Amino acid sequence: MSADSLSADPLGADPLGVDPLGPDALDDTSDGEVTDDGPEPEEMFASGPEVEVELRPQRRLRIWQLAPIVALAATGSLMFAFPLAFDFGDSGAVIAMLGLLICSCAAGWGMMAARRVGYTWPGLPQRGSGRRPDWRVVLAYVVVVAAVAVLAVWRVARLR
Repeated sequence: MSADSLSADPLGADPLGVDPLGPDALDDTSDGEVTDDGPEPEEMFASGPEVEVELRPQRRLRIWQLAPIVALAATGSLMFAFPLAFDFGDSGAVIAMLGLLICSCAAGWGMMAARRVGYTWPGLPQRGSGRRPDWRVVLAYVVVVAAVAVLAVWRVARLR
């Protein structure tokens, strides 16, 4: 080895003669100025006006949410209706009450699933809106549910 080869800087030499910045280097214009990256504003919207697109899917009940609710409601309704329609003896009242319970659970499950995706009962404010529900609407819902429950229990009690 000669002294010349040891004194030469191996890192400073460009053996291939390529631009040191590589393909990501800034483009030079003919007069030595640097250009901006990206298209001009006129070029960006040449196809028409800008359109906003919602990236999140719409919140709605899916089939996998509805299927168990509908199946439980149908089973509970049949368990409630058959003992009332066809006298099954002493066990008819128990089966009817169990059917009423299953049907009520399916209704509650359905209401909770609907509330989770943002649906509300007619007359009640949207969840998170900050508005208070009208007491007359709430009272009407309570009266209707209580009347249905009293009629169902009274009908099952008449089986005995």
